[in-house]
Formats: sequence, C-alpha cells, structure tokens
Amino acid sequence: MTTLSHLRKAALALPEVEEGTHFGMVAFSVRGKGFASVTKDGQVQLQLSPDDAEAALSAHPAGERLVRMGTPIGFRIQLADINGKDLNALVRAAWFRRAPKRLAATLAAADAGVGQQDGDLPAAIGRPATQAMLGAGLGTLDEVASRTEKELLALHGVGPKAVRILAEALARQGKSFR
Repeated sequence: MTTLSHLRKAALALPEVEEGTHFGMVAFSVRGKGFASVTKDGQVQLQLSPDDAEAALSAHPAGERLVRMGTPIGFRIQLADINGKDLNALVRAAWFRRAPKRLAATLAAADAGVGQQDGDLPAAIGRPATQAMLGAGLGTLDEVASRTEKELLALHGVGPKAVRILAEALARQGKSFR
C-alpha cells in the first residue's frame, strides 16, 4: 500500500519536477507538462504511453485506462492498490513520456551509469547516490552546493553517508550546502 507521500517522494526525485494543483488535485509536472496527479478519493492518474498503460493494466487489474475526450492517455489506480516499487516505475515512465527529450536523455544516461566527463562527485558516495545526483542534474560539487542537505536526502538513492561525504568534499573546497 502506498500513500501520497510515497508518490510525492518518487515524483520530486526526478529532474525539474514541480508540485502544484490541477483541477483541485495534487499534481506533478515537468517543465509545465503534467505527468501524475492524485484525485481527492486517492486515485493516482499517470500519463503513460499506450504500451505502458497496457502493461500497467495487465499487472494491476484493479486499475483502469485513463481516457480524456475519448483518447486513452494513461492509467489510473487507487494508491492503496499498488505497491511502492511498481508506483515508482510507473511514475518514472510517466515522467519520461512528458519530459523534454534532452532532459529525458540526461536521466537515461545517468540511469545507465554514464556520468558527465567534467563531474567531480566523489566516487565514495556510491553508484546509487551518483546516479540519483546525475539524474537530478547534479554532476559537480558546485551544483551540489546549490542544494540543501534535506533536498539531497529526498533523492532516491542518496543517504546520510553520501551527504556526509559530499559535505566533507565541499568543506575541502571551502564550500557548503545551501
């Protein structure tokens, strides 16, 4: 069983996501394009490709197609009827569908473990934290310094140890978190 806070964490961990409202619902968008929302009765609505929506329906029969003006646009299911791992995957798929191509390519490269050539993130933070940082557009310590510890900890894959290592690396350069 998942909650709105789980959905919020999964969505906000993705690059350039903003939380807002849409027709009175909590909604998440990337560069102004909505990809996920939650109805007042607890249904998560995800904008998915037809293939992703079909796969979601097969895996979660309690869900249904999301249709707007006769056109299928995604998948809808009660938050309580889906586990966290599956929700994370569907949120990412919805984000990829709505994100600009270059931004999506950056996250895909980070997922594949391809870092920026000029990045100076310490290797000691570990691969999950590195992928999370690159996926959030944080490939250098200067970019990391623009965030707070709380913002970094909100990224899926970044834990207290990684934040401590980053703080030490920033301190060696005379910098700190925002």
